[in-house]
Amino acid sequence: MTAEHATTDTPVGPFTVLVEDGAVLASGWTADIGDLLPVVHRSLRPDTVTAVDRLPVLDVVEAFHAGDLAAIDGVAVRQLSGPFLTQAWEVLRTVPAGEPDSYAGFAARCGRPTAVRAAAGACARNAAALFVPCHRVTATGGGMGGFRWGTTVKRWLLDHEAEHATARV
Repeated sequence: MTAEHATTDTPVGPFTVLVEDGAVLASGWTADIGDLLPVVHRSLRPDTVTAVDRLPVLDVVEAFHAGDLAAIDGVAVRQLSGPFLTQAWEVLRTVPAGEPDSYAGFAARCGRPTAVRAAAGACARNAAALFVPCHRVTATGGGMGGFRWGTTVKRWLLDHEAEHATARV
């Protein structure tokens, strides 16, 4: 398999995507593709990775950061794991921008209200940050919880979505 990667600047730092056949395999706030490759499931990990100047999905990333929160909704993502994680990643894509959920609430959305740690694990193992918006899940009581790309980025994303979700109403 051959995949391509490209990076764009965002208000909270460089954002890189790894794409194969139009689907995002991994993404995040880094300029180093070496940060993304380990989070791709071994059966999806590309044999060859090529840096390119631009990928169409970066237009979506830039639109989101400019305030078009729905821009990320239709981006194809390819992740692989067991049934719970796969379902949890699909459920994450239904958490509305500007309306973060708690890990307990997210576990309930997944149909397993007692599986709070598993729900948090699904967020932690999400390779396609932004497109599968795990940043929209916070600790019970409103704390940040964790985020692979740092709580400063997570806080910026939550504030950005709250501001622009309110502007749409």
